[in-house]
Amino acid sequence: MSAKFFSLVVAVFFSGFLQTAKAAPAPGEALRYLPVQNNGRVKPYDTFARETLEVVYGKKTYEDRPAWTVVLTWMLAPTAWAEKEIFELRNRDILLALKLDPSRRWFKGDEIFATDRFPELMQDLRVRRESKEKLTPYFQALQRIENQWSVFREMASGELMRIFPPKEGETWLSVAQLNGEPQGAFLDLTKKFVSALGDGSKSELDESVAHFEQLSRQENPPLVPSASRMALEVHYNDFHPFRWAYTFYLLAALTTLVMWGFRKNFSVLTWIFVLIGFIIHTYGFGLRVYLAGRPPVSNMYETVVWVAWGSVFFSMILEYLHRTRAILFAGVMVGWVALVVADSAPVILDPSLQPLEAVLRSNYWLIIHVMTISISYAAFFLAFMLGDLGLIYYIVNPQQHKDRIKGVVNAIYRSMQIGVAFLAPGIILGGVWADYSWGRFWGWDPKETWALIVLLGYLAVLHGRLSGLIKDFGLIACGIVTFSLVIMAWYGVNFVLGAGLHSYGFGAGGIEYVGTFVAAHLLFVLYATVLQRSREQNPTKNA
Repeated sequence: MSAKFFSLVVAVFFSGFLQTAKAAPAPGEALRYLPVQNNGRVKPYDTFARETLEVVYGKKTYEDRPAWTVVLTWMLAPTAWAEKEIFELRNRDILLALKLDPSRRWFKGDEIFATDRFPELMQDLRVRRESKEKLTPYFQALQRIENQWSVFREMASGELMRIFPPKEGETWLSVAQLNGEPQGAFLDLTKKFVSALGDGSKSELDESVAHFEQLSRQENPPLVPSASRMALEVHYNDFHPFRWAYTFYLLAALTTLVMWGFRKNFSVLTWIFVLIGFIIHTYGFGLRVYLAGRPPVSNMYETVVWVAWGSVFFSMILEYLHRTRAILFAGVMVGWVALVVADSAPVILDPSLQPLEAVLRSNYWLIIHVMTISISYAAFFLAFMLGDLGLIYYIVNPQQHKDRIKGVVNAIYRSMQIGVAFLAPGIILGGVWADYSWGRFWGWDPKETWALIVLLGYLAVLHGRLSGLIKDFGLIACGIVTFSLVIMAWYGVNFVLGAGLHSYGFGAGGIEYVGTFVAAHLLFVLYATVLQRSREQNPTKNA
């Protein structure tokens, strides 16, 4: 792949993206770009509406209607929405407790909140919180219901949507707090909005939005982000860069499989798909960096996106050096799997841009510690996927695929080396940050402890390989098994244990999927091991 071709691909795609981002709003859609303060940052109304609808309804659209046309009507016609099934409820135990049909997914507000049983459930939740015990999935579901009701009620009352900057201070005024000229301008905006939803003039709505935004900027210019920044975030919402990235990663993987199946050389086409996906992936990551004003590795969603990027990046380097084709295939499979998971589980992996927790408010430490630690997971993930591929070769026919197995083994070893090279200094730098933030270098916090366990686990494998104790099959199996330590440090500490000083990374949900994923791979390794032992004991029979 020539440098000129690569440069041309980069230039074409980035110029196309930037032109799209600079495009003017479509007629009647200026409201999407209106600045709104919510959850500690100022964002376009489009983002606010998407996030609000997803909290209540579980999706970013309602019956094929975009969120920005729906959420504002909660405030304009709350009684009408009270008769619609917009509250998502999936927990079977809660559904049975409320005597609701477990086969349904959405319910009217009165079906949930007006029942005699609902206050009792909320009391159970309060008792659980006061005891400071870790919330089980049942109580986490109760907490989500409470949040859904709170969000809908505050939006209906005009308290949730903070839309006008104050003369002094940083907290914006909500719709319910508006008075004088801003109140009149917003009333005019809502009238034009309702009219535009029918057959009214879309240009009049855009003019009304522009007038209200002008009043906002006049009130306190430093607090109102630039129009270009709001446009860029709306572009990010519309473009879905990571969805496009994993689509091209999948095309690259399928092209590789076709190449192997028909023994044709489609390597150039594979590289084109990988590069396009990687460029879009990088572009989306760059947008999040710009919009958040920080390295986007502060929660599980962002680290999953970052790890996917790192795995593809490392696979391209190793593939270029070793040219086995298997390395690039494993890398794009990691990118595809990770980005699909991030895109399809918004309740578990929150994709919204949130302000940093106080302890994380240092871009310097985020870059040299958090990004360093998580990029090591990318290398280990690549080794894991290569391990899957290597075991498949062993199960099918190790003699027929011995050259490919050798290439996979070398790639796993190099990937583990890369991971350790990032993880070890990342842990040390984390200790320095801990001393800076908490006054101690090391405290056997669960996150710290499991990071050390991961490092020792991979060091043991590397030393075993170097000393000759771990052969080719053993290294492939270790690539899979040892990654379970990474899963525990990366996911388990935050989502299962939920203990320690790293509480800013805690989350909930997905344990059944992750547990199944780990168990299935351990069984896969066990099956391959038994089969390989059988072949070694009966070489003639299994030849």
